[in-house]
Amino acid sequence: MKEYIRQRALDIARHIVEHRCTVRDAAKAFDVSKSTVHKDVTQRLKDIDPAACEKVGEILRINLNERHLRGGMATKEKYSRKAERD
Repeated sequence: MKEYIRQRALDIARHIVEHRCTVRDAAKAFDVSKSTVHKDVTQRLKDIDPAACEKVGEILRINLNERHLRGGMATKEKYSRKAERD
């Protein structure tokens, strides 16, 4: 594995753990695709740092379980803003 990929995977993992952010947020922060972030933290990180992989995995599981709530909140905010304009 190339060193820059290894370092990126570690940096992304650290960012996700520190900020408890989503894959989408991490992708924006590192200017890479969501697919790249997901591959880095679910596949590559296992070989690089298994402990970090487990920490990131916990956060990703939480995000997955809360995804429907965030989507509902976003929809509610969208229509609240629309009602304020009308």
